[in-house]
Formats: sequence, C-alpha cells, structure tokens
Amino acid sequence: MKKTPSYIFVGLTIAALLSCSSKDKRGGRTDTPTSGSISFYADESFSPIIEEEVEQFEFKFPKVDLKPIYTDEITGLQKIKDLQTCLFITSRGLKPSEIAYLKTKRQIPVVFPIGYDGLAFIVNKNNNDTCISVKDVKRVLGGEVTDWSQLYPKSKRGKIEVVFDNKQSATLHYVVDSILDGKPINSTNIVAAKTSKDVIDYIDQTPNAIGVIGSNWLNDHRDSTNTTFKKNIHVMSVSLRDKANEMNSWKPYQAYLLDGRYPFVRTLYCIVVDPQKALPWSFANYITSPVGQLIIFKAGLLPYRGDITIKTVDVKRN
Repeated sequence: MKKTPSYIFVGLTIAALLSCSSKDKRGGRTDTPTSGSISFYADESFSPIIEEEVEQFEFKFPKVDLKPIYTDEITGLQKIKDLQTCLFITSRGLKPSEIAYLKTKRQIPVVFPIGYDGLAFIVNKNNNDTCISVKDVKRVLGGEVTDWSQLYPKSKRGKIEVVFDNKQSATLHYVVDSILDGKPINSTNIVAAKTSKDVIDYIDQTPNAIGVIGSNWLNDHRDSTNTTFKKNIHVMSVSLRDKANEMNSWKPYQAYLLDGRYPFVRTLYCIVVDPQKALPWSFANYITSPVGQLIIFKAGLLPYRGDITIKTVDVKRN
C-alpha cells in the first residue's frame, strides 16, 4: 500500500496473568497459542475493533479467555516496557530508545502493522457547518481560531469547544505530533472527556463543540457497507484545499483513507514481547490473518493486508 501518512500508534496491550519477565522456563504461565487466560491493555479509542477481534478469536478457540483492560496510550506503553504485558496494539510505535531498553532486559519486541484508522472530527447533529479545511483544523487546534464565526461568518454558535477522550490518549498525541508538528494544543476551550463514548455523548448535547475521535467509533453497524455514521452526530468532511466545500471535502470512509483524499490517517500496530510464542503472539497474528483483516474491514477501518479495489460506477438518473 502506498499510503504512508503521519502515524501515531494506538494503544492495546495483551498481558499475561503473570509477568513476562519471570525467570523460570515458563514463568508460571500456562497459556498456549490456542488455550489459556490472559489479560491485555488497550488504548480505549480502539475498543470497538478490539472487542470484535476478541469475540471471534474466542469463538474459534473455545479454550481461550481474553480479558481486555482499556487505558490510555502512556499507561499501555509503560506496561510493555515494564514487561507486565506481552502484546500491545497501538498507533504509536516504539522509539529506538524503548527498543534498546527492552533489549537490556533480554527482550526483543516485534512490531507489525495491522490496519489504518481515520481521525474524525464530529459536531452536533444540529450543526450543518460540516466542511473544514486542514488549514482551519490547525488554526482551531493551535488557538488561532476560537469562535465559530471565524470559520463560518454567519454562525451564531459562539466559542468553539474542542473535546478529546483524555489527556494521555493516542488521539491527542496524534494531533500534537502529526497535525500540529509537535507544537502544543493552544485552544483555550479544550475539554477532556473520559472515554470516546463520552466524547460522542458530549457532542450530542453541546451545539458549539467539535469532538476528536477515532473513526472506528462512528460506523452504524446496521449498515454493512460502512458508508453511514452514527445518526446522533455529524462527521465533518475535511479538505486539503484552503477553502473547504462539499465538492472538495471528504469524510473518513475506507476508500478515502486508501487513496489519500482524507488527510488524517494513522496506522495501528501490534507490539509483541512474548518469548514463549504463546497466546499473546497467537492473537496478534490472528489479527493479521485473512479473517482478522476482514473483521477490521467490516468495522469500517482499512486493513493492512489484502487487495482492495475501488470501482467507479455511473449512476443514471431519470
């Protein structure tokens, strides 16, 4: 795939019930590639897709019990460095210093991509100003724009509130690292909700807010084509042009993540530290299998593996 956007790595960790750093042959672990019980950590913003992968993996292997623990990105990465987990799925990769640190503990991490997610901007269902340029996104997040009238002169919504899931999430880190080029978020009206669901609920109740959320939260599961989003909010269309309109702006649909029309795309990775090659390793590889990748596709994300063809059709209107 030619798509190489700026990434942040999303955080999920799969942890053995006992530490991966145990000194004896198996470290007290009893899990195998197809049986046993383990806990794992995940960045909360990816919980919908993780839940679906877990459900199908456990259906295939009835002797497996996977226990997700959803947390923020920083906590999840610390768990992997402390060897308190053997698998971490994240949109933020290991830095060279972190790899070197793990090697001092005689652990060699394996990191591989599993899919792509769009970073979505959502507004209240009564807000019809739903086109925004990348330039204006940066202006809002950087604090240069603070009022809706600065984006849409006729708007009466007043101050813009920007809502994230939490202060240590992969979503916020992507914004800082990949949208603002490492500069801090300077908006005076930042709201930190606790979870991605809380962001959606806040937007549903707040006409002047913009929520920042992973696109995997937005699919309407009644729609098998993944071309609609949840009905209680509007998803903003984003344009690479300086002036956004309906003709040059795009929502985070899979096709637009693939061809580059939607600009805010991040890669999901598995980070595996499992010298036993047991259940954590098995589950991580399952996600990259054809079945695991199909689950990612049906959840509205873009799978890393697989040939995807975009067909253009002409619709004749009477």
